[in-house]
Parts: sequence; C-alpha cells; structure tokens
Amino acid sequence: MKNDQPNIMRPFGLPDSASTPVVTPLSASVVYASRNPDMLDAHYTGELPGYTYAREGHPNADALAERIDALEDVSGGIITGSGMAAVTAGIMGVLQSGDHIIAGDQLYGRSLRLLQNDLKRFGIEVTFCNATDAENIQNALRINTKMVLVEVVSNPTLRVADLSGLSSLLKPKNILLAIDNTFTTPLSLKAADHGADIIIHSVTKLLAGHSDVTLGYVWATNKEVNKSIYDFAVTTGMTPSPFDCWLAERGLLTFPLRFEKAQENARQLANFLAEQENVKRVLYPLRPDHPDIALAKNLLGVQGCNMVSFELTKKTRESANRFVQNARGIAFAPTLGDVGTTLSHPASSSHRALSPSQREDLGISEGFFRVSVGVEDISGLLITFDNALKTL
Repeated sequence: MKNDQPNIMRPFGLPDSASTPVVTPLSASVVYASRNPDMLDAHYTGELPGYTYAREGHPNADALAERIDALEDVSGGIITGSGMAAVTAGIMGVLQSGDHIIAGDQLYGRSLRLLQNDLKRFGIEVTFCNATDAENIQNALRINTKMVLVEVVSNPTLRVADLSGLSSLLKPKNILLAIDNTFTTPLSLKAADHGADIIIHSVTKLLAGHSDVTLGYVWATNKEVNKSIYDFAVTTGMTPSPFDCWLAERGLLTFPLRFEKAQENARQLANFLAEQENVKRVLYPLRPDHPDIALAKNLLGVQGCNMVSFELTKKTRESANRFVQNARGIAFAPTLGDVGTTLSHPASSSHRALSPSQREDLGISEGFFRVSVGVEDISGLLITFDNALKTL
C-alpha cells in the first residue's frame, strides 16, 4: 500500500520501544516540537514537563543534574557550561548593584579575578577574608552583605573553611552561604548539611573525572533564588553541551571508585613528599601538620581528598622548570580531577593574574605546586616524584 504521509524532513523522532535503553540516550536536538500553542504554553508555565529549546534545558543536562543532586542529597540543581559559569550564575543571578559579598581570600584564580575585577563594574562590593575562622567573616560584615562565598578546601593552598562557624553566624542574619564543593565533592561532605544555601561544583573536575568535558553545577535551597540563578544562566547563554553532559554522567558511574583510590594515593604521596630534603613543606588536609587539621577532621572525617600541595626548598622559577621537566609521565596541566595525576604551578597558571606580593601573601611562591593525584599504581608515582626531586 502506498504511504500517503508526505516525505517531510523532520516528521517522527525516535521509534517506539517497549524496552528501555540501559545507557542514557544522547539528545543532541536543539529544539523540541509541541503539538500546538496551548501545549507550548503549558511547557513554559511548568504545567507540562518537557523541553522547548536546548538553551533552556535538555534531557542530558537534567539526567546529569539528577545524579549530582542525589550525591548532594538535594533536588533542582542546574548544569552550566563550565565551573566558572556556575560560580558566575550563583553570584550574578542573586546579587545586584549595591550589594556586598564576602569571599574567602584563597579561591580558584578565576573566581578571584571575577570578584576583584568584574563585580565592581556592576556595583557589587567585595571583601576578601581568611575563611578558616568565622570571626574574620563576622568582622567584615556590613549592613548590605548578602552572600559569603567559600571553598571547603581552598585552591591551591588547601586551607579548610570554618563551615560550622559560618553557618551559625550567617543563618540568623539571612545572609546566603555559597559553598564551592569541587575539591571535596559530596563523598567527603554534603554541603547542604553544613549550612550551604548555594552549592557550586566544577563538574569538569573530579565528578566527570576524565578531562574531556567542561561543565558546572549550581543549586540553591530557596526555590526563588534557584529560579533566579537558572534565569540568569539561560539568559546569558551558559548552556551545557548535551554530549559533555552525557560523558559526565558516564564518568559519574565510576566516581566513588576513582575517588577512593585517588585519596589513598594522595595520602601516600603527601607522606612521601614530607620526607624529601628538596621539599620545604607539604599541605594535605589530614596530615597532623596541616594548619587546619582540627577543622579538616571535623568536616571531612577520613576523607582527605585527592589534592596535595607542596613547596620546593628552592623557591625559584629555575627549580620549578627543572622539576616539571624531570617529572616524566606526569602531565603539567592547569587542571585537576583526572584519572591521571596532573601537576599545576599556580604562579604561572591559576593565580598568574595576582602580583608576586599577592601570591606570597597566600603562600604561593615560584616553588609552589599543586598535585591532582590520580589512580595510577602508587609505586610508580613515588618513583617519578623521587627522580624529579633528585635533579634539583
């Protein structure tokens, strides 16, 4: 029988199936067709679930958000095109001209740049404080303070925020506490349990875990605040790629296994480095000599995370170059959270925008390195670091 259906270009979509796919399908479609204007209205008002235009949401972003929501024990998280998009949306979607934000003085370099250079152009005042003691934040509060932004464990100096003190201080004042949980992840700390009003992740890092996606995540406990963040992200085009979301969801399936192995490797590497004569100091949250060990034990328990920072005895660019060149097999790359160990030099990457004196104030010298420890065999990792240090 002749098919009387016209051969139009986009008629049907996927075939029906009584069975369901084991793997989340990749949905690359930019647009989603509605049957009529009433149906489209129902989508936009929220009466009918579904999608309209990918910038406003798509299945792969929602599938990924739901997995991260489950890890953080929250609901309604928003996926953005990068970790910095999540930071930006979490701030700009909430604050307005005349507001004041307090931020930890040891944050990821681009977060610092956003706070220092960009917010003032929009009339938002910023104060930086040492977040390891809530009293420092209390002394910086103003009548127009609307938000405090901290990293649980700071990048790259691995200082630990006083979340208990901050939550007790800010809740009665209705000041939002925004927590960047990227380094620690929900397996070490569920941020909402520690007073977070806003949770931020760079999904690019440990959650996705393979250095092949660029994504962020942001969530707010208040539905109106969450909607404001979502609207800002959509309006400014912070759209995540469906393919990146698909890859990140796949990466999340092995996240607990990867994180456990990377943490154990990090603990052993930190202890090894602390014994080397060419290393001046080592920072790892659960080492007894960490300056915030009491806070770290209280917040993280036995989850020390996978990040190790250390400083060479010779704090020069020449020594830094020599060490990197001889750490063969370890990628010198300004990233973290990959299955492979990576080595970062903050003075020439994440914190290069700061002056030398500003970096020194944070404890970041030319001999300072941050290591994102991967899941390799630890014996080979220790040999590699030992060989590189012996060349100094």
